[in-house]
Amino acid sequence: MGNLVSLIRTCSSMEIKNSISEALDLIDFKLNEEVNLVAIKPNLCYYWDAATGYTTDPRVVAGVIDCVREKYGMDVDIKVVEADASAMRTKYAFPVLGYKKLAEEKKVELFNLSQDILEKKTVHVNKREISFEVPQLLLKSDLFISVPKLKIMRGTKITCAMKNIFGCIGSPRKVAYHSFLNEAIVGVNKILRPHLTIVEGLVALGRFPVKLGLIIASVDPFSIDWIASQIMGYNPLKVGFLKVAVKEKLGNPKGIKTCGESVIEFKEIFPKEKFLSSKLLWDIQFGLLKLYLMVIKDVVPPALEET
Repeated sequence: MGNLVSLIRTCSSMEIKNSISEALDLIDFKLNEEVNLVAIKPNLCYYWDAATGYTTDPRVVAGVIDCVREKYGMDVDIKVVEADASAMRTKYAFPVLGYKKLAEEKKVELFNLSQDILEKKTVHVNKREISFEVPQLLLKSDLFISVPKLKIMRGTKITCAMKNIFGCIGSPRKVAYHSFLNEAIVGVNKILRPHLTIVEGLVALGRFPVKLGLIIASVDPFSIDWIASQIMGYNPLKVGFLKVAVKEKLGNPKGIKTCGESVIEFKEIFPKEKFLSSKLLWDIQFGLLKLYLMVIKDVVPPALEET
């Protein structure tokens, strides 16, 4: 059966932590085992500020940290983690996007998953054998919390809970998986299973960024993506990696229930994708990135290397 997904509206910075607590209460989140090591994985796909809708707002991660400490004590070891990507280096994303400041204020550690001990894990998806370099930290964490964004993506229609786990792969060149991306997303989610997913939807990204003021929570990434796709205007059955997940028995849409706010309210606000304008925007972005790589020979802006 599916899982419970909570949707909570949050209207101001002062309400974020309370909204997260309410979202967790609604799904009756419990972790009975002793918790010593916590890994919190936001979505820092590039150097764009959270106000653009591309990256996880550090204020939400701060709220998650406060909730963890309230539940498990001040001595729990909390690490905010991210891995390098084809067009992003974590050591630059952390300070640029406000996470260095967050770590200092909350006294938590920032951790680059790409510099961890990586374990090779192999799975089969759609009769394809896929191997991943998986950070050891995520395999041994007592509590692994994913904090993705709510946004569209040309290649997969949506990017939210399951795609954020794809970002955990330790090897930076994740572009190597793009020719079979749907299977790769499902494959890495077979290996890495967060105990909890809390979606940051303060600003969501559709055809353009929009203030949704939304927090979503569930113990099941598939269930979250099933609901998130509806909010973003897609039929979940037509989202490639969700179809693969159902086929691979990684997720089951039967019995998924929502609580809290109504899906319809947020669906009406979300700026739906227009295929032609979206394709043009993505083509321009990737064209500029390719040109930048040709000229600079690196994905890291020189200005960041000088800081």
